[in-house]
Amino acid sequence: MRANEHTRTAAEILVDQLVIHGARHVFCVPGESYIAALDAFYDRDIAITVCRHESGAAIMAEACGKATGRPGICFVTRGPGATNAAAGLHIARQDSTPLILFVGQIGREMGEREAFQELDYRAVFGSIAKWATQIDDAARIPELISRAFYIAAGGRPGPVVIALPEDMLLERLAVADAPTFEPVEIWPGASDMVRLQKLLAAADRPIMLLGGSRWSPSACAAVGRFAERFALPVATTFRRAHLIDPAHPSYAGDLGIGPNPKLLARVKEADLILLVGGRLGEMPSQGYTLLDIPAPRQTLVHIFPGIEELGRVYRPNLAINATPTAFAAALEGLEPPKELKWRKETPTAHADFLAWTDKPTPVPGPVNLGEIIVGLREKLPPDAVICNGAGNFSIWVHRYARYRRYGTQLAPISGSMGYGVPAAIGMKRLAPERTVIAFAGDGDFLMTGQEFATAVQYDLPVIVIVVDNGMYGTIRMHQERHYPGRVVATGLKNPDFAAYARAFGGYGATVMRTADFFSAFEAAQNSGKPAVLHLKVDPEALTPTMSLSATREKAQAGQ
Repeated sequence: MRANEHTRTAAEILVDQLVIHGARHVFCVPGESYIAALDAFYDRDIAITVCRHESGAAIMAEACGKATGRPGICFVTRGPGATNAAAGLHIARQDSTPLILFVGQIGREMGEREAFQELDYRAVFGSIAKWATQIDDAARIPELISRAFYIAAGGRPGPVVIALPEDMLLERLAVADAPTFEPVEIWPGASDMVRLQKLLAAADRPIMLLGGSRWSPSACAAVGRFAERFALPVATTFRRAHLIDPAHPSYAGDLGIGPNPKLLARVKEADLILLVGGRLGEMPSQGYTLLDIPAPRQTLVHIFPGIEELGRVYRPNLAINATPTAFAAALEGLEPPKELKWRKETPTAHADFLAWTDKPTPVPGPVNLGEIIVGLREKLPPDAVICNGAGNFSIWVHRYARYRRYGTQLAPISGSMGYGVPAAIGMKRLAPERTVIAFAGDGDFLMTGQEFATAVQYDLPVIVIVVDNGMYGTIRMHQERHYPGRVVATGLKNPDFAAYARAFGGYGATVMRTADFFSAFEAAQNSGKPAVLHLKVDPEALTPTMSLSATREKAQAGQ
């Protein structure tokens, strides 16, 4: 409770800093270790979403950080609460997302006795977080919270972990607030842009690859204008397809899992690669085979906001330490060469993308996920947000979905299962006026599916499309490739997911045929409730291009 005097509790000072720095949403699972902080939220202008599991809370906060570029905020209790949240921390690390996780901690007087649920969070999270610390001196709260915002959002963004001793939060003191946090943009130097201009003028087959975080709608628009002026082919890296409108005449496709072979060939044959914002990690680099390491055959220009990443894997010919937003603005000053030697190839690159994604491939069984996703293009508004977790089902999502605007794709670069449902709920909490849907596999859904209760509690009408093939499909695929016919530990016996939704107070429907999906989707929208559409898909439909049986037979033939 707040006093009339000029002092505040440490918990009140902490929450006041969050408000000052622009946080308006907090995701949590309550715990007695930070009950004083919960009380401090009581009369502040900040919305709290109470979740059913700490992994869900951390993922919701990560999704908000990913969507806004400002740190998502999560509170969890000590010990198991903190370790449950580790999944969200790992996603934030690999996805370069700003996130601040506050963890309740034992009282300072009990430290290093292995008291109830005691952990050393610097040690536990030191290899995942950009910074892990504990606030022992309440007078330093404004300083350390300000530092946390700048670290989480600066350079290559990532997670910060702050432990809050229970007794520290109760102290009462007078201390000044910190100034408001403002993200620091890193601008390319004038000489960098001059060198880039010369490299473009000398190129015959350039391509631009977009990835990473620290983008904005204005940056995406600036890159689109640059690509149009230079007639430059543009591809997006793994789960970053929302960085350019797929209708752009320069768009060449998504360089993720199972990409268009013609796009792969185009990147390999390029003589100049502009890698903007991304790291070109394992997934987009096709297992680090796309470019030679450490010296690529192609001329490489790498633009990245964290200096530590430049030259870490690939030695660039031109390294530019800049945020994508600042770099995109600087592109406005470049002039196209008089002769664009690659001009005729760019329409072909876009045509290859359309041919790869416009017409779904036939698959075994009466439900074709590709046809469903293509059909949704006409039914979703341009600002609809499409979320997904991890699994083979996501190959169809990334191939056939259209992400028309910045911030319409929320998916884990880390490949974390269980991401789609809490991400959709976090996004709907952030932007209730937008259409938000989530695709989830059957195994994927039940890792965080309890957060459907959170959607019902807060009246968040997300639509979850559960793709049920009765197995951990990705692992089964690898199993059949490497140990054909020796099936173990990948089969699943699933519940009635539509009944699951209804049990929580949501809408649920089962879809057995492709033709039945769209009436079920419309009914889910009209219900005004959180919804689950349970798609019963044939386990033979392993990927858009390969059945389960064909995968096994190919592996057996190669033995």
